[in-house]
Amino acid sequence: MCFSATVSFTAGAALLLIGAATTRQVGRREDLAFASIPLLFGVQQLIEGALWLTFPDHAPLLNKVLTYAYSLFSHVLWPIYVPLAVLALEPAGRRRKVLGGIALAGVVIGLYLLYFLVRLPIQAVVIGRHIAYVSPHFDAAAAMALYLLATCVSPLVSSHRMVRLFGIAAVVSFVAAYAFYAFWFISVWCFFAAAMSGIVWLHLRQRKAGRIEPAPNMHNARGRPDPRENLV
Repeated sequence: MCFSATVSFTAGAALLLIGAATTRQVGRREDLAFASIPLLFGVQQLIEGALWLTFPDHAPLLNKVLTYAYSLFSHVLWPIYVPLAVLALEPAGRRRKVLGGIALAGVVIGLYLLYFLVRLPIQAVVIGRHIAYVSPHFDAAAAMALYLLATCVSPLVSSHRMVRLFGIAAVVSFVAAYAFYAFWFISVWCFFAAAMSGIVWLHLRQRKAGRIEPAPNMHNARGRPDPRENLV
């Protein structure tokens, strides 16, 4: 995380534990991607913890490798992964079509940022007790809008209450991180987003407890809609 190696390693270890508990709640293959979000955040935080240890100039090559590894999570993975994970949860219907469009936008912005990670050098520097990731690219406003759409708006479209809560928390943390830590936004917001992993666990916990909707258009033996068709 953006404060110190100790905090990053502690957060990473905690997220791995949450992730392990969350994936144990998985009852359907479609839930696995969403359930794995805490695990992925945990790996990302451990990478940044290791990155802290390379300053100042202790291991320049390792610093470069870890900077790119972290940036692949923050710039490329999340805008592609989050809308696809939310899409996998959604039954057929209008919401799924909207999420499909958002997922496509996420792939576009993820590949766009990947192109600039490869084309232009990215640098991690410690400024004011935070890590700043200097990643030049064009059309920053449009890129930010698509990134926000993919990572924050997609959960808001979900028919699942806890997934929508995840989206609300993502939007609030996004705005807070940008308002108070604009220069270190990437690092700070990733930590705030990681803190939302408890919501992922709660969603999967509720589903395992029985608040799970069957496939759409499921009918009982008499051809009538099954009364158990309730959205989480």
